[in-house]
Order: sequence, then C-alpha cells, then structure tokens
Amino acid sequence: MGPGFRVNDNNKEPRPQNIKEVPGYLWRLISKFFSRLFYIFKLVWETKPIILAALLFFAIFTGVIPVISSIVSANIINTLAKDYNIAQTTQAFSDELMKDIMKLLIWQFIIIFGTSLINHARTLVTRIAGDLVSNHVTVKIMKKAKEVDLASFDRPEFYERFENASREANSRPLQILSSTFSIVSTVISIVSYIIVLWAVSAWAPWVIIALSIPSAIISFSYRRKYWFYMRHRSKDRRQLSYYSGLMTNKDMVKEIRMFGLSDTLIERHQSIFKKYFKGLRHLFLAEGAWNIGIAIVTSFVNCLLFIFIASGVVRGETQVGNYSLYTGALSSISSGVASFISTTASIYEGTLFIDNLILFMNEKRNIAPSVATPVHVKHHIAHEIELKNVYFRYPGSDHDVIKNLSCKINAGETIVLVGLNGAGKTTLIKLITRLYDPTGGEILLDGINIKEYDVGELYSLFGITFQDFGKYAVSVKENIAFSNVHNPIDDEKVKKAAHESYAEDFINKLPNKYDTPLMKYFEENGIEPSIGQWQKLSVARAFYSDADILILDEPTASLDAIAEQEIYNQFDELRKGKTTIFVSHRLSSATTADKIIVVDEGQLIEMGSHSELMKKHGKYYELFSTQAQRYITNSEEEKINEG
Repeated sequence: MGPGFRVNDNNKEPRPQNIKEVPGYLWRLISKFFSRLFYIFKLVWETKPIILAALLFFAIFTGVIPVISSIVSANIINTLAKDYNIAQTTQAFSDELMKDIMKLLIWQFIIIFGTSLINHARTLVTRIAGDLVSNHVTVKIMKKAKEVDLASFDRPEFYERFENASREANSRPLQILSSTFSIVSTVISIVSYIIVLWAVSAWAPWVIIALSIPSAIISFSYRRKYWFYMRHRSKDRRQLSYYSGLMTNKDMVKEIRMFGLSDTLIERHQSIFKKYFKGLRHLFLAEGAWNIGIAIVTSFVNCLLFIFIASGVVRGETQVGNYSLYTGALSSISSGVASFISTTASIYEGTLFIDNLILFMNEKRNIAPSVATPVHVKHHIAHEIELKNVYFRYPGSDHDVIKNLSCKINAGETIVLVGLNGAGKTTLIKLITRLYDPTGGEILLDGINIKEYDVGELYSLFGITFQDFGKYAVSVKENIAFSNVHNPIDDEKVKKAAHESYAEDFINKLPNKYDTPLMKYFEENGIEPSIGQWQKLSVARAFYSDADILILDEPTASLDAIAEQEIYNQFDELRKGKTTIFVSHRLSSATTADKIIVVDEGQLIEMGSHSELMKKHGKYYELFSTQAQRYITNSEEEKINEG
C-alpha cells in the first residue's frame, strides 16, 4: 500500500487519490447504495407485497395533491378579487362568479377531506406494516442465528454485526422504504411546481435548486460520518447496555446490592456515555453550524425572489391570487429540495446501517457437510469415536487449546475426561459434537469423518448436559422435553427421565407439578428452582433424549454428595449399551469408568482404567489422591496407595 493511499474501512472501497479516480469511486458508492436499497425493497416484498403497492399509491397522491390544492386556492383568490372589482364598479354581486367560487370551494373541501382520509390511511398502513416488517426481519435474524457457527460467537466483530443488525431491525427497513416513497412524492411536487413557475420565471426554480447543492454535500458528508462513528463505537453501546442491564438483572441484583456495586456500575456507565456522546456532540454541532450558514444565504435569496414576483403584481403582469401560487411554489420548491436532500441523506445513512444486517445475514457457515451427499447417521447402536492428531484454537487466538490429541472411544465404552480447569475438556466435547471443527487433524464417528455427516442428524445422536446448562422460562415438562422437540411430548417418558435424574421429588411438590412454569419472566406463579434443582432438570433433559451417545459435562457440580451418588447409580443403568462421555471434577465418579482420559493443557497425558492409572502414580494419581485426602483416614490412604 503506497503512501497517502487510504482504504475506507467500512465498505472496503479505496478512496480516490486523484481527480480521475473520483467518478469511479462515486459510481461504486452509488451502486452499493442502490444495492442496499434493493435489499430493503426485497425485505418488504417478502413480508407483504401489498405494502409496496400501498406506499407507492400514497407517494403519488401526496406528491400531486399539494400542487392541485395550490392551484385551486389561487383560482379562488383570483375569482374573489374579480368579484370585488365587479362589486365596486356595478354595485351588483355576480351570481355567475359566486357559482364559480362555490365550485372551487367544493373542490378545495374534497381535497382537504381526501388528504385527511389518505393521511389517516397511510398512518394505519405504516403502523401495521412496521410491525409486520419488523417481525419479518427479526425472524430472519433468528433463523440466521440458528445456522451461524458457534465459532462466530467467539469473535468480537460478529457481536458488532449482530448488535448493529438487531438494533436496526425494528425500524430501519420500513423507515427507509417510507422515506424512499417520500422522495417520490417530493420529486412529483417539485416538478409540478417548476411547471407552474415556468409561466412567470423559468430561471427562479433553478436558483433555488442550485442553492441546495452545498446543503446536499453537507448532509451526505455528515450522514456518512455519523454512520462511521456509530459503527465503530459499537463496543461503547454494548458496554452501556451491559452496565445498565446488570442493574436490572434479577440474578445479579443480590450480589450488586450486598457488595455496594451500584454506584460503581452507574459511574462506569456515565463515564463511557460521556466519551461516547462527546464525539456525537461534535458531529451535531459542526453539521448545525454549516446548515445555519447555508440557511441564512438561502433565506436572503428567497426574499429577493419574493420581491421579484411581488413587483410583477404591482405592474399588473400577475394576478393577486397568482402571487400566493408563485411564492408558494418557490417556498415549496425550496422546502421540497431541502426535504429531498435531508430524506435522501437519511436514506443513505439508513442503507449504511442496513449494511450491518446484510453483513450479518452473509455470515459464512462452515459447520456443514463436507460432501455433496451427506452421510446419514445410524440410530440405536453403540458408536465408536476416534480423534486423530486433533488440534484446535479459538477464532482470533494464536494459542492451541487442543494439541495433537489422539484417542479412541470404543463402541459402548464409558469415558471420563479428567483435568484441571482450562485443560481443554469442555472444548473436546464441543469438537466431538461438531459445535466446532478442529483446526488440525480429524474426528471419526464409526470410521467416517464427522464432517461428512448431515449436521442435524449428527446432533440428534447426542444427549448432552453442558456445564452452563440452559434454564428455560417454560413449564417443567417442556424444560425436560426440549431435548427431543421434534416429537410430541411423551408425559410418561418425561416422568421417567425425572425419576432417573432424581428430579421427581421436588417436581411433585410444585403447585402444578410438571405443568408449573419456571422463572418469573412471564408468569406471576412462576417458580425459581435452586441451582441444584436446575441441574437435575438438565440431567433429566439428557435422559429424555434417549440418545445413542450420552455426554455429561459436570452433571453433578451443583448437587450434594448424596444426590450425586444417586444420579451416578442410576447412570450406571442408563449407560448400558451406549457410548458415554462425562466430565467431572469429583473423581470418585471415574472409578467405574471403562477408560479415563487425562488432559493437561490440551494434551492427552494419560489414558487407562482407574486401577491402571493409580498404579502409574502419574497425574491422575496425584489428582485423585489430593481429592481423596479430604475424606479418608490414614489407613484408607495406605490402601489406595497400595493400588
């Protein structure tokens, strides 16, 4: 990149280095503008095509009716002036002229009534269309979020796109579309008024239009600056939302109150807002100063044009009523051009923000079958899993979380992953379930690379409980059945899963048992389970799935020792005939596993049964012995050390 060459960070268009490059640069910007505008039209068309037809009708009506109204008003004034002259010369009132006035007044009342009716209809259509379009865009974002790779959520720039897209989804598309049709109305009015003014002056309208060019340049320039600022201060807005959200988060309010964090959070919010608003204020004031200067010059020229038209009336070249028509036309052209510029600038700014939505919707998906015809999974069998020289690093990181890890999990085996926090255990689970793809090596399921399987079918093989398990504001029954939503809820199966996870005791004590709503987000009678009760529900969810491969990541971390032992006893029965992987810091659960895999800093350092690894006196022995010392006597410790 040569010296002085600048790249526009937002649309990736290189800025011109000399005057010869300006036309090409402008053409690219205009092309992108209309491309984004077409995308918005497409969004509204997808919602309801009739919305476009209605808005077009309102635009044409709104553009034509002011001109017709002005002409009718001018004719009324001219006719009244003629009546007055007749009355002065003949002392008689002209019945014929009165009839003409009544006809014109009837037309004026029709225009007033029609305008009021159409304005109410436009308001009604716009309100209805606003909700429809907003919902359509929101659903598109939700559907896209369903498809986006989990890895995308680890990238700050993705959150920037997501935040910007979500923020603009509710209002921008219809706002831009309404503004676009408003432009149509404005252009119709301006052209009509130019035709009207042609009778008295062919050059006056062009003077008004020429005066608006500086205003247009300022508007477009500052709309782009404003968009640039908003785009690159997304982090500030997320922080503002985060700190204000903490103050109203029901799960955080206890700790915030007890630690006296409220003032600190408010101060941080205010500190960020001051920095954020400082830049906005500078843009607002600078644009305002330019616009005030342009407005002074424009008003002075308008005053001269009004004097020019008034002189024609004085000389008898123009009727009195036409003075109001022509000066009104000049004012309308001036305001119309100003509206055209500001609205076009607003549309331009809006399309730049819509670019956030387009970028989000174009987010590339990598977790997809690597072959044209995906392999179908086989259900109701024990599955073999093999990792071959697997490496993995999170997006944007230069550190491998998993390093050259190879192991094989035979069909029907129970595997326990062991290691300190941050060793890579949960990451391995995400790789095995293909929530992420390895950055090196491969993972095989029944001898076939998991990338070749249909992704949805692959996911259906796993019954899984994560460390950060989901808490859903629905009924108890739905919370359990969410692991198999593609089939109707089986009440008996729900109760069986609750029994197996030892959740049924607390469920049966709830007011409506399995139909009791959880959390108070939506229902006043919602129940707030304890963290241990939530964990039992998450385990029940895994059991309800009846999946071929069970994966439990810290399934009993929030349970007491008795509840933990009960679940493991039940788990011994449920895992029969299934390939099972679970992660637990309580190593007593590993003693009955077929195989223990010890992971340290992303590497497999030990693998074997409990007795085999204890005899090695390696890392597993160290971890198990350290944990066991809290519970056993010296004599028992000697027995453990003996093997």
